[in-house]
Amino acid sequence: MSVNVDMNLRPDYDQVIQDIADYVLDYQIESSEALDTARNCLMDTLGCGLLALRFPECTKHLGPIAEGTVVPNGARVPGTRFRLDPVKAAWDIGCIIRWLDYNDTWLAAEWGHPSDNLGGVLAVADYISQVSISKGYEPLTMREVLECMIMAHEIQGVIALENSFNRVGLCHVLLVRVASTAVVTMLMGGSREEIMAAVSQAWVDGSSLRTYRHAPNAGSRKSWAAGDATSRAVRLADMAMRGEMGVPGVLTARQWGFYDVCFSKTNADQQIKPADKREFSFPQSYGTYVMENVLFKISFPAEFHAQTAAEAAVILHPQVKDRLNDIDRIVIRTHDSAIRIISKEGALANAADRDHCLQYMTAVPLIFGSLVAEQYEDSFHVANPLIDELRDKMEVVEVQQYCDDYYNPSKRSIANAIQVFLKDGTSTKNVAVEYPIGHRRRRAEGIPLLEKKFKANLATRFPPARCTEIFELCKDQALLEATPVNEFMDMFVI
Repeated sequence: MSVNVDMNLRPDYDQVIQDIADYVLDYQIESSEALDTARNCLMDTLGCGLLALRFPECTKHLGPIAEGTVVPNGARVPGTRFRLDPVKAAWDIGCIIRWLDYNDTWLAAEWGHPSDNLGGVLAVADYISQVSISKGYEPLTMREVLECMIMAHEIQGVIALENSFNRVGLCHVLLVRVASTAVVTMLMGGSREEIMAAVSQAWVDGSSLRTYRHAPNAGSRKSWAAGDATSRAVRLADMAMRGEMGVPGVLTARQWGFYDVCFSKTNADQQIKPADKREFSFPQSYGTYVMENVLFKISFPAEFHAQTAAEAAVILHPQVKDRLNDIDRIVIRTHDSAIRIISKEGALANAADRDHCLQYMTAVPLIFGSLVAEQYEDSFHVANPLIDELRDKMEVVEVQQYCDDYYNPSKRSIANAIQVFLKDGTSTKNVAVEYPIGHRRRRAEGIPLLEKKFKANLATRFPPARCTEIFELCKDQALLEATPVNEFMDMFVI
């Protein structure tokens, strides 16, 4: 009687893992555009984190697990007095960064927010710098933080170009964990073997489900999930630096690997059919492409697929503000990703539900001419029943050209168009916005507004003199790059 057995031949690390390790160790960042964009991304990301500190639902998650814990050389959480171990500091920074969903975005086959990786990068860089000083060594500089941001953006974004995790029900924060693990292990001084071991463990963790981002379960987990992912990356990096072994074939192992378990369709007996077999596809190697092309949320704290819808609604506001009760129907012309992610009908249960509702994010600026974070809160929603009345009058239509341009790598548009029809038979023009103001094609227009936004966010937490000091430093590329990380973080302590 013959028995089928697996040959226990330990493989080399999967090529995907080797490529990530080689990139973070060997790639030299020379793109001035990428470094300049990373500086703007740093400003916007930290500013959004400071703004989030105004919301108790966010701040209740912050601080040490055990109250009163004192951590020597602890990493700081911007806008607070917390000094935490790097794992919890990464969680807290990642949480405040993502809470309001108001900074950068990457849109491709998979979506996500590469700035989420700053949670792990900044926490580890601050901790390493303080420890180095305590031992008489030089601290890290902000140039190294910017380079880590560029690399984390690139890993997350390039994997996302042609690989849709949402299509198999997985959440994009998996890519935050993978990217953060790679750059943080490198930042800790990890060897190629240690980086590959850590990254392999990040893939072994699998992925959270996307269900908390979609009706009927949309909720606040989407606001802290990335903080959880980047903090897990710090933990895995630390374990690898302590000698923990990796899992070389984590992606490709037959039956038990990520591809077979999480990225392919299976039948009842768990055998993968050839037609259902899926592996990652990479249209390009790692460089600086993602940071150079990243999208900023400048005008609205709204899920990115609705940014142009909100802008179109603001344009239409003056024409309809005095005739809101005369509206018969509202047509939103959009692309397939917006429909799949944020188009929803029925009751909206919480702020997280509302900031992922295309119809809500269109109705509010039509009525008020603005869309700000406070307009997602329960009290605002209850006080303004007209919002839901307009939602009930909305029709969402998919436009094939918008879909094609969304996926076209030379365009990457995120188009929406709004048209309002009145009861007397008249209508507004069909107002279409193809590229949001945070798009690379609108950088010259967008950056001054991004800086204005950063100033406003600083002012929510710091006195005028400190705001000016931080802003002037962040505006000066050379000075910022030369600044020790610990001194930069000093400026953000209240």
